[in-house]
Amino acid sequence: MTIQFEQPQLGLQVEDGKVPSDVIQLVLDGGFATPKMEPQGGFEAPEINAFGHTFRDYNAETERQKNVEEFYRQNHINQSYDFVMKMREEYGKLDKTVMSIWECCELLNEVVDDSDPDLDEPQIEHLLQSAEAIRKDYPNEDWLHLTALVHDLGKVLLLPSFGELPQWAVVGDTFPVGCAFDESIVHHKYFKDNADINNPAYNTKNGIYEEGCGLDKVVMSWGHDDYMYMVAKENGTTLPSAALFAIRFHSFYPLHRDGAYTQLMNEEDRENLKWLKIFNKYDLYSKSKVRVDVEKVKPYYLSLIEKYFPAKLRW
Repeated sequence: MTIQFEQPQLGLQVEDGKVPSDVIQLVLDGGFATPKMEPQGGFEAPEINAFGHTFRDYNAETERQKNVEEFYRQNHINQSYDFVMKMREEYGKLDKTVMSIWECCELLNEVVDDSDPDLDEPQIEHLLQSAEAIRKDYPNEDWLHLTALVHDLGKVLLLPSFGELPQWAVVGDTFPVGCAFDESIVHHKYFKDNADINNPAYNTKNGIYEEGCGLDKVVMSWGHDDYMYMVAKENGTTLPSAALFAIRFHSFYPLHRDGAYTQLMNEEDRENLKWLKIFNKYDLYSKSKVRVDVEKVKPYYLSLIEKYFPAKLRW
């Protein structure tokens, strides 16, 4: 099923059909651009996170940062190709439970992400903050609002009913396995103890993949991203491919922040990456202590869930 969605109108002032170079952050096909400074009234990214530090600062000397670094040490040691394939086989059965999207949202009230240096609130707060920020700036892209709401639902893997996986197997930045670990990956030094680092099949730039193969053929480190992508796809969601791309790769910072692994992308990936870069700003910088009135916004999101998902899903 093909879903048509409108391109956002950003209200840039142009002369002779040209957008000034100093305001362009990302030029998208079709002639619209994402400026560094948003249109008046749009979402403005704050300079500091909920703890008073810059966002994604993995070197700040705080107790939480020490815990984050220990998280990545375990993550990088254990996320091998064999481990990921084992997890994909186990959770690909989708036999843990049957429930609705909103029921899963409510489950996330029990989850706090130990890998996140920016926020320690329950995850349902982050989902609604992200969704409401996007909704304000892109009111006509309802699929993008819903993508923000559901993108982190895979974090239920931390709960006992889903196997109570350790944090390093659920959250944190993601990266491909089956090829060399790019140096842009946060705390890259800990890969020295990963079983794949000395495997000649996995430690070259492309590893087991061919250039231009497409990211759908790339095996990513296991976590909530891949799991939620699997749940959405296998349950027949009608969200567009850009939404599924954002769900699967929103934690793939080496790609959308540093431009690593681009040699594995195909044309569809490049198109979808444009939307992911828009989405990422709201995913990252909307984290704050500002609370969202859940009951007030719930009817709107229930209507989107009904539009794009079945009433009950296998998880």
